[in-house]
Amino acid sequence: MSEYSEHDAQREVTELEGRSATAARLFDVRRIIGGLFSLYGVIVTLAGLTASEADLDKAEGVNINLWTGLGMLALGLFFLGWLRLRPLKQGAQGVVPREGPQEGPPEE
Repeated sequence: MSEYSEHDAQREVTELEGRSATAARLFDVRRIIGGLFSLYGVIVTLAGLTASEADLDKAEGVNINLWTGLGMLALGLFFLGWLRLRPLKQGAQGVVPREGPQEGPPEE
């Protein structure tokens, strides 16, 4: 006879599902992409705001760092907004074991 009961196994499965859902929310690709684009957007925008005349002359008068930084910032905020408006769905909470014959090898 095994030392774990069906209740213990079900409780362990529920705990693992909870951990998995937490990891999925933490490592959602939208969060990573949005965070990185926002961070780099701020950095490049600051570089564009502090551009010298020599930098502008190299780009034929266009402040490319400013425009690229603003675009990156907008894209990053879009991803973070998308994450906020449409979060990941929760997994099956409170899984109830089914009644009736169990599949698998018979218990000894």
